[in-house]
Amino acid sequence: MSLLPISAVIITKNEATNIRRCISALQNVASEVLVIDAHSSDDTVKIAKKMGATVIQKKWLGYGANKNFGNQIAAYDWILSIDADEVLSEELIQSIQQLVLNPHQVYAISRLVNYMGQWVYYSGWYPDWKVRLFHKATVQWEERSLVHEQLLIPTTKTIVRLKGELYHYSYKSEEDHWNKIEQYAQLAALQMAHRNRHSNFLKLYASPIARFFKTYFLKKGFMDGKLGWKISCRNAYLVHRKYQILSAMEQTGNG
Repeated sequence: MSLLPISAVIITKNEATNIRRCISALQNVASEVLVIDAHSSDDTVKIAKKMGATVIQKKWLGYGANKNFGNQIAAYDWILSIDADEVLSEELIQSIQQLVLNPHQVYAISRLVNYMGQWVYYSGWYPDWKVRLFHKATVQWEERSLVHEQLLIPTTKTIVRLKGELYHYSYKSEEDHWNKIEQYAQLAALQMAHRNRHSNFLKLYASPIARFFKTYFLKKGFMDGKLGWKISCRNAYLVHRKYQILSAMEQTGNG
């Protein structure tokens, strides 16, 4: 099998439970698998090296910054940016293998979330199109955003959607979900404070209701059954929580 001139770049921090299957799938398409590890305390580095990946340890500077660092030192100009809890499906592997890489294009992949063993096809979580394959000379990650890091893509680029799914094993347990909600709320509140946004009664209580309505009804969360109800409720709580944190920051003079 002839591999494409692609460097698969993964940023990690204690991903021993995920890294093996992530790397295994990437080795079907990428000539280099590069792991940028933020000094993991588990076996992430050991597993990645044993599988043949190149591992560089780098102080955590943020999602965008660590990803850009990996892109800069990658051996190849084409970057496939993947998180440790993501796995290329067989169809997606075949789509990438058949690509004729074009520097005027970037390539988007549809993520499909696995929530504690159940695939989520609605609730606004699918399809979740993300540009993940690009030429590093003209595309880079935006480093100022604390949440939902975005790629800076020139408007001259054509976005091509690839067939196949990127399996996202994002939630392993109820505790894991709640921890991620709290982490996101903290980061979102901090980012809003940096952008001089403020909390008020309407945002604290009306915005969560609007988010529930959007997730459960407009995004057809009800089609995901009990899980869709759970996701809708927790999406609403997340919105309330980030404004709650922002309010507390403003009251203490940190907002």
